[in-house]
Amino acid sequence: MTTHTETTTPVEYAPERPARLEWAKHAPEVYKAMVRLDTAARKGLDHTLYELVKIRASQINHCAFCIDMHTKDALAAGESVERIVQLSAWDESRHFYTAKEIAALELTEAVTVLTDGFVPDEVYANAAKHFEEAELAQVIAAITVINAWNRFGVTCRMAPGHYEPGQYK
Repeated sequence: MTTHTETTTPVEYAPERPARLEWAKHAPEVYKAMVRLDTAARKGLDHTLYELVKIRASQINHCAFCIDMHTKDALAAGESVERIVQLSAWDESRHFYTAKEIAALELTEAVTVLTDGFVPDEVYANAAKHFEEAELAQVIAAITVINAWNRFGVTCRMAPGHYEPGQYK
């Protein structure tokens, strides 16, 4: 009888790139203002919807740090892995999301990618159909704030993988 001995070859991953700049350390007042703005923007919003918006904008902007953070926070809050995985292709997998979430994701994409220089009327009208005006204002604020965070993360090349859920709350 022959036995098969499994050999495990260690996997060598690419090295982690260091951050270009620890911007929050060098601009602490801006960082504190961003945290206050973020706190104000999330007020009154459903936590699940808030995290979906944050993750989707971060995917579009290629902000690995923010994708890492908001995915972990969403999972810790009970969001399903399946909905997070499908988020990058939400338009093809709409059946994973509510009509309200779809309206928020459409608005997130329109505000994040301003290629035409404006948010299309039909996207705004759909969002306005699903949100009361005060809540819509909060959704727009949340989208705007995550886009600002993404700009810091991408420009300064903040490294993903070290965030613990709830770390910055």
